[in-house]
Amino acid sequence: MEYSKLVDVYEQLNKTTKRLEKTHIIAEFLKEISIDDMEHVILLLEGRIFPNYDAREIGVASRLMLKSLGIAIGIGIDKIEKEWKKQGDLGLVAELLVKTKKQATLHSTKLTTKKVFENLRKLAEIEGEGTVERKTQLIAELLTSAKPVESKYIVKTILGEMRIGVGEGAMRDAIVWAFFGNKIGIKYAREMNDIEVEDREVYNKYADAVQSAYDVTNEFALVAKAAKSKGLDALENIGMKVGIPIQVMLALKVDTIEEAFETVGKPAAIEFKYDGFRIQAHKGEKGGIRLFTRRLEDVTKQFPDVVEYIKKHVKGKSFIIDSEAVGYDKKTGRYLPFQNISQRIKRKYDIDRMSNDFPVEVNVFDIINFEGKSMINEEFEKRRKLLEKIVKQEPKKIVVSKIKIVSEKKDVEKFFKEAVNAGNEGLMFKSLNSPYKPGARVGYMIKFKHMMETLDLVIVGAEWGEGKRARWLSSYTVACLDENDDFLEVGKVSTGLKEKEEEGLSFMEMTRLLKPLIISEKGKEVKIKPKIIIEVGYEEIQKSPTYESGLALRFPRVISQRIDKGPHEASTLDYVKKLYAGQKKS
Repeated sequence: MEYSKLVDVYEQLNKTTKRLEKTHIIAEFLKEISIDDMEHVILLLEGRIFPNYDAREIGVASRLMLKSLGIAIGIGIDKIEKEWKKQGDLGLVAELLVKTKKQATLHSTKLTTKKVFENLRKLAEIEGEGTVERKTQLIAELLTSAKPVESKYIVKTILGEMRIGVGEGAMRDAIVWAFFGNKIGIKYAREMNDIEVEDREVYNKYADAVQSAYDVTNEFALVAKAAKSKGLDALENIGMKVGIPIQVMLALKVDTIEEAFETVGKPAAIEFKYDGFRIQAHKGEKGGIRLFTRRLEDVTKQFPDVVEYIKKHVKGKSFIIDSEAVGYDKKTGRYLPFQNISQRIKRKYDIDRMSNDFPVEVNVFDIINFEGKSMINEEFEKRRKLLEKIVKQEPKKIVVSKIKIVSEKKDVEKFFKEAVNAGNEGLMFKSLNSPYKPGARVGYMIKFKHMMETLDLVIVGAEWGEGKRARWLSSYTVACLDENDDFLEVGKVSTGLKEKEEEGLSFMEMTRLLKPLIISEKGKEVKIKPKIIIEVGYEEIQKSPTYESGLALRFPRVISQRIDKGPHEASTLDYVKKLYAGQKKS
């Protein structure tokens, strides 16, 4: 497929903010893609080069891109940088400069999606001596052949700045509409503000099948190929693979014990809600163990102690188990807050020392696959009994999560106190007869905490400080996520961080994290690529005409960095509105 066809789709998507219209554009495009092109075209459409569970990175920052543009277009970096400061977007700069450059100096070879994809994947493989030069040449090769508008999207893809609204929901629905639309009877409204579905029940069947296939593969390309080639049967037979992480089951939040019982039923299983981080552990038939976070990041190397615990204490030739790794104080045995062990997740050096200084206990609470058989459709009670059979518990290494079966409020209150006294956040409620539903908040699992809810927000902007903070980015613009997967600002936060690194999350550390993500700079203010997510506390949520969300946080403060979450796991605008409405009632 010619790259220009994909670029035309990018342009169409950029011209609308309506999710239904975006979905329709994607659906019509999916019909045109051949099976052979499906994998790389869909990844490029999502703004990716690798599936989201693949840790490989292109490793190209703005400075290297400036150099590549200079080579491809034949002008000085200073001139490109000047235009960048003016436009605030390197993709737009590339389009403008290629357009104004005499065409005689540029090749006219037509780019294909495969050529773009292959060149970009090669960027991740280059290492060692001469890395910068070789990467620069690969990028320049593409830009030299690119039309102006193509160059814009090549740059945006490389820098990870493709914000065209192709979120998980839009992609799922587009696959349903593209390959099953005639069976559902979809009719589009005149202005794409709405759709009509002749048979809603049939639509839900196909949508659930697409979502379920994605939840166990984490690749829309595989899902689309299956749907296009063999239809519903192929989707329903897509199986999980040990070693490839699946979307973990997510929990709803409730404010009262009564609401929790109403959601999951009676009797219910209640467990400690640990303040740790999710670990999905995979053991293959050859004995290899891999560990993934809820963001699907491979952290096997960072946690050799956990690998050893699982290898010695969990029976079975192959399995996928769901667990929470919780830090604890070696002297008192008391559980510690997440931030005490969070630094281990990104650590690449001194692994053994970190394991000793910041030990974790693995609390196993579910099993997803055992001996090659999927367990997700088995009842929770059965999955739990299997766990208790195969896990040989050793406190402060690996245990099965503490659980009670209850029907009375007083029993919940007693267990809640026990959980909090042990250093935990609260309780989880679980339905005894429920399946494991990857990636969905469907009411099978409930969080219950007695405290003001915090928000997980993405940093989308920052400001250089003054005086002794002049060298730091010390004020951060934060945003929530709307239904189109766009980030909407809800305020600025500048308190909660430390001035000395040894005291906790510091301004210096945050500056180090954010500087490589700067998209543009104007005076003291910078725009930040949405990647870093932080937990934010606040006194109140207010209506506000200042921010595009329509809401603002009063007296916000940074509580911690959520390195266990990605930007698209940020708190949603709907959730912020729910908290706003709830505080008005109280």
